[in-house]
Amino acid sequence: MSIPNQRRRIRRPTHPGAMLREEFLPDVGLTVATLAEAIGVSRQTVNELVLERRGVSAEMALRLATLFGMSPEFWLNLQREVDLWDARQTLKDELKRIEPMHVA
Repeated sequence: MSIPNQRRRIRRPTHPGAMLREEFLPDVGLTVATLAEAIGVSRQTVNELVLERRGVSAEMALRLATLFGMSPEFWLNLQREVDLWDARQTLKDELKRIEPMHVA
């Protein structure tokens, strides 16, 4: 059982590409090109991710998790938070008009 967080964030969550760019690559001395080679994708793919123009897919999460020795869920959860934030901002007026159902 989990308890949902009812508080709304004030700012957009950190994009996984920003986390990769600011925390992971400098710490291990990788460049976009060396990361791309290490995980078997194009340099353009990694570049778009670190520039936050691309999201983390399940495949990318597996590649990053394997390289850095962590769980793919870490990367997917970062992306999920960004996606939910963006959708909530886009749909906020529409969501206000939806009346929640109360099931007995």
